[in-house]
Amino acid sequence: MKKIPEATWKALEEALVLTPSSYGLQPWKFLVIDDDDLRAKLRPHAGGQSQVTDCSHFVVLTMRKNIGAEEIDHYIRQVATVRKMPVESLVHYREKMIEGLVYSYRSLNVNTWASNQTFIALGQLLVSAALLKIDTCAMEGFDPRAFDEILGIGRHGLSAVVCCALGYRLESDKYSHLAKVRYEAGEVIEHF
Repeated sequence: MKKIPEATWKALEEALVLTPSSYGLQPWKFLVIDDDDLRAKLRPHAGGQSQVTDCSHFVVLTMRKNIGAEEIDHYIRQVATVRKMPVESLVHYREKMIEGLVYSYRSLNVNTWASNQTFIALGQLLVSAALLKIDTCAMEGFDPRAFDEILGIGRHGLSAVVCCALGYRLESDKYSHLAKVRYEAGEVIEHF
């Protein structure tokens, strides 16, 4: 298997870091699984899909569970530090996030919100990889609970949401020579 060059991989990691999110909260963590033995343990819990073990880089995109005031305050401190401004000047921004995520209807589904945000990061990774001529395989077909257990991430307030295998397709891959099957634009895009 051909490995993604280090500089190219760093660019993809930077794309993940720069992913936009609601409020800027970044309710995720990206786990790059380099260890072959760990990949082998994960593979059976991903339907036995060979991409888990055969790809150059395998990423598990996780969400931070039960986002609350503590995570919001951590982000506010980061904003204040990066932008060199007093935390007190961000009180209204903090209140807006607290209201939106802790006290509103969204608090009942904050993990769904965080999961949805993580898919934004997946989209950023897929597009960035395509621009760099790196093939990807986004994977929802896996057991998140098993991944959480194997990776030991539940105790850190994380849960696996989606995975992505990245690398270069083999010339011998029969699917690499087939035409993409997509609906015509008129069938999936409608203007109002």
